[in-house]
Amino acid sequence: MTPAERLSGRIPTEAEIDAIARRTLERLPSPFAESLKDVVLQVEPVADLDTARRVGLSHPMQLSGLYEGVSLNRQSVSHSGMLPERVTLFSSPILAEWRSTRVSLEQLVSHIVIHEIGHHFGFSDDDMHALEDGAE
Repeated sequence: MTPAERLSGRIPTEAEIDAIARRTLERLPSPFAESLKDVVLQVEPVADLDTARRVGLSHPMQLSGLYEGVSLNRQSVSHSGMLPERVTLFSSPILAEWRSTRVSLEQLVSHIVIHEIGHHFGFSDDDMHALEDGAE
């Protein structure tokens, strides 16, 4: 989404957010990309209140992305037959954050996708924040 598109007032669609997320996954280097082939990616408008509360948030608009599944570092043969791992992006909170910052939609969605995929690899939120802080 270019600055001109942002100024035009056009609201990006869930399909555009999905496309950005999939491009982000396609750019991941090997062997990370190969381990994501069975992870389901979806975009929904907003999480329900129970989901937000389950992850420690008071309101669904605080949740822009969610990883659900068993991280690679905890998987074993006893996990066969379970539902696939899933990353859900929530478009309403993403768009609200995008409108309130100077970050491009591409940067924001990519950041959220990488964060959620980090959970697939066993990183906690604290681990990822430490890595981000160290990269700045």
